[in-house]
Amino acid sequence: MIKKLQELYTDLQNTRFYRKIDASPYISEMLLVLIVFVYMFGILTNSSDAIINGGAMYKPLVVIYNQWWRFITPIFIHLSIFHILMNGISLYYIGIQLEKIFGHLRFFAIFMISGIFGNIASFAFSTSASAGASTAIFGLIGAFLMLGETFHDNMYVRRMSQSFLFLLVLNIGFDLLSPDVDLSGHIGGLIAGFLIPYVVGLPSGYKVPMVKRLIALLVLIIFAIICLKTV
Repeated sequence: MIKKLQELYTDLQNTRFYRKIDASPYISEMLLVLIVFVYMFGILTNSSDAIINGGAMYKPLVVIYNQWWRFITPIFIHLSIFHILMNGISLYYIGIQLEKIFGHLRFFAIFMISGIFGNIASFAFSTSASAGASTAIFGLIGAFLMLGETFHDNMYVRRMSQSFLFLLVLNIGFDLLSPDVDLSGHIGGLIAGFLIPYVVGLPSGYKVPMVKRLIALLVLIIFAIICLKTV
């Protein structure tokens, strides 16, 4: 039975339809559609405030009412048209590149875990409510920096990584000048995005050294424990 399923999957992979779908950045596109849907649903149903209040990261509600889902839901909630426009453009531009490099499942893991860790950092170090996909997007920038560190001998990868490092410096500078921006969430997402690729690996056949993989996993666990212990 298992052998038969494997044969069917192999046949599916060889079809033109499968190759066309697999080549498209459908995870990036689905995430973008979901983010836009949540925002538009809030506007059309006059429930934007309820969505923000029910899903944004706000430490007192997590601690008092055990609303742990707030580590996930803020990723898909945005506060204004400018907010969703900037994050949407960044997600699509950066996402389609990373999804090609890491593959669909690894890219999805990097995006989601970065967003969650960004919200964990926000939980620990921010006193105000926050929401937005920027925690995860900073994680995607971190993943590009990981590629620059891993393939530093590759000129193309090194230049691409340097471009995103420059973008990162600009974004952090903007964060420092904007009191309403959740800098801790962005930094948390960035750190996680840099470390997660060492754990999930690359689909190109490159094997991450076990030492790097263990160190990255250990740092992520310690980071999460320290942040969650701030209750």
